[in-house]
Amino acid sequence: MKIYQNSNEPIYKQIAAQLREDILSGKLRPGDALPSIRVLAQNLKISVITTMKAYEELSEEGLVTASKGKGYYVNAQDKKMIEEQYMRQLENDLTNAIHSAKIAGIGLDQLSGILRTLWLID
Repeated sequence: MKIYQNSNEPIYKQIAAQLREDILSGKLRPGDALPSIRVLAQNLKISVITTMKAYEELSEEGLVTASKGKGYYVNAQDKKMIEEQYMRQLENDLTNAIHSAKIAGIGLDQLSGILRTLWLID
């Protein structure tokens, strides 16, 4: 897991985003345990509170469940919920891209062209 100290995104959000991606992509499967809060905090050299905040965010989204005294475990994901999670992320990313394009003076046609080009590259 990579954390960027100089990012505008809070560390707990970075952790949650990376774990969310691992869960939604199937890298972490239903029933898998997340690293313990203390171990992850030690490995990343961050506070336990920061790690706990990330796990709580994932729990609120229904991606993981806390088991008292045992840690956090990945929940089974239904296809509809996974699609909804990706749609929410896509909307956020596109909103940020639109905002950046407007600041840079890029119009909708040019932005569409950029998106089309990037779609074909990937």
